[in-house]
Amino acid sequence: MFGDMMGMMNKIKETQAKVEATKKRLDTVTLMEKSSDNLLQVKITANRELKSIDIDDELLKDKEQLEDYLILTINKAIQSAGSVNEAEIAAVTKEGLPDIPGVTS
Repeated sequence: MFGDMMGMMNKIKETQAKVEATKKRLDTVTLMEKSSDNLLQVKITANRELKSIDIDDELLKDKEQLEDYLILTINKAIQSAGSVNEAEIAAVTKEGLPDIPGVTS
């Protein structure tokens, strides 16, 4: 029983280390989101860190339109990055969790 408990604790520690390594790796995964007409492009990491925004000169003529484009495109980028992040972390966590009777992932 004690050996099983130690094995589970070691497996949990290994999984924690893998999750941290995955988080660091996700800093290097860059996603690009564009407005539907390609007038605005946003680069973001899978850890939801905004890296760059590229605005077409056309959008600089209308402040309100630019603000709308920024909100829509940045929110879309954050959502995409969140999906990648959650999927990667979930995969590492699921693979590393010990089998505990009565607990499902």
